[in-house]
Amino acid sequence: VKHNGGGVLVWGCMAANGVGNLQVIDGIMDQYAYINILKQNLGPSVEKLGMSQDYWFQQDNDPKHTAFNSRLFLLYNTPHQQKSPPQSPDSNPIEHAWDLFERKIRKTRITNRLDLENKLKEAWNTISKDYTQNLVNSMPRRLAEVIKMKGYATRY
Repeated sequence: VKHNGGGVLVWGCMAANGVGNLQVIDGIMDQYAYINILKQNLGPSVEKLGMSQDYWFQQDNDPKHTAFNSRLFLLYNTPHQQKSPPQSPDSNPIEHAWDLFERKIRKTRITNRLDLENKLKEAWNTISKDYTQNLVNSMPRRLAEVIKMKGYATRY
């Protein structure tokens, strides 16, 4: 998230029944930082969202997500993984949640880094269950549109 010339990296997750944790990332995000974020946030997010231990985990094809150690961690720590085609934001509902999140942040006045972190978490937690449920429920239509467009850009 960029704001007034500065910015921070964040990790977050969502499901049909709401948003999970949001983690503000200090420093460089590599596969090892990513695994630590998953260790700290994935289980608590699954619990926060009231999900069974039979959930599907989806991420994009960022190199830190597809690195060997990340894939190994996920193999042993997630029940199912949804593969994402390369360069396909249409097939990942969280991309729309990130867009809403950034629009919320841009409307706020931020005075310093701590204020930014607090407002990021506040904005994330205002994303409603109805919104995330609509995103997840739209996936069959989105995927049908991706197929219809033969992988090219869609209206989503």
